Amino acid sequence: MRCTIVPPYLLARLSRLDASGLETVAAAAHETLMHTRPLREARQSAVLRPADPRSPGGGPQRSISDAGGREILPGTVVRSEGGTPTGDPAVDEAYDGLGATYGLFADAFGRASIDGRGLGLDATVHYGARYDNAFWDGERMVFGDGDGEVFRRFTLSLSVIGHELSHGVTQYSSPLDYSGQSGALNESISDVFGALVEQHSRQQTTDHASWLIGEELFTDMVEGAALRSMKAPGTAYNDDVLGVDPQPAHMRDFVDTSDDNGGVHINSGIPNRAFYLVADSLGGYAWQRAGQIWYDTLSGGALAPRATFVDFARATQQSASSRFGEGSSELEAVERAWSSVGVRS
Repeated sequence: MRCTIVPPYLLARLSRLDASGLETVAAAAHETLMHTRPLREARQSAVLRPADPRSPGGGPQRSISDAGGREILPGTVVRSEGGTPTGDPAVDEAYDGLGATYGLFADAFGRASIDGRGLGLDATVHYGARYDNAFWDGERMVFGDGDGEVFRRFTLSLSVIGHELSHGVTQYSSPLDYSGQSGALNESISDVFGALVEQHSRQQTTDHASWLIGEELFTDMVEGAALRSMKAPGTAYNDDVLGVDPQPAHMRDFVDTSDDNGGVHINSGIPNRAFYLVADSLGGYAWQRAGQIWYDTLSGGALAPRATFVDFARATQQSASSRFGEGSSELEAVERAWSSVGVRS
């Protein structure tokens, strides 16, 4: 399953544009939607580099490839671990972003790479022509350069890089079916750790963080701050071209739909808001307590593939209780947050 940062409903809207001057945007969005299965050179299926068990202190093993504007993976390797900057912004941003993601999971949670055993981190940049997305395909990160009119290059956003690699952490920890509520949890978990990657890299406390996902992606022609807001789902953009951010922040506004794998990018706003409320209540560095609770829940083995929001709420409460104790401020914050978004566990 390809896990993308830009939801299909947004690309579908862009692909239907017929206003003069927006033909390039419409064509780019259409091509991005249509090309869902990249060709692979020298292999028919994904092959993961063997994990090398070691401590997090061993450091990341990164490899950045250049697709050269084609939709063929993996492309040509242009920078490997320890290599000097290339001068290509996309290559060097991807390299640094993979390192920052590794750094969060190693420093905060003692995890060696996305699989916990030192798996190499691979990425491909310059994928496709005006490709309006970035995605995790089960093997590597892949970044488009954007159409230049609505979207800029996707390596610009550290929260996007952290988000997509965190799909790999979920894949190796508690694989959640990518549909319905479990799919929305899958997306939300990636937003959570994508935000934490950015905050950890910048050493931001909860009150100084933006809580925006993809803040750097839109060009100046867009009336919007980011793809999503964890602090205030539904407020990330309000634009004549993009429309209005459709994310709900409460279960009363849950969207029943067959689109977007059952609304995985839409309804993720509800658990996103719950995490923000926990982090805001506890303060300080969000990865130290709120993030630890979410990481314990993800890595603890208690989540079923079809976990619901209620299941996840109960699991986070158990994680908070196990780590911080009954009656702790951490447990109380988790309970209040889920109640505040209408998830009754």
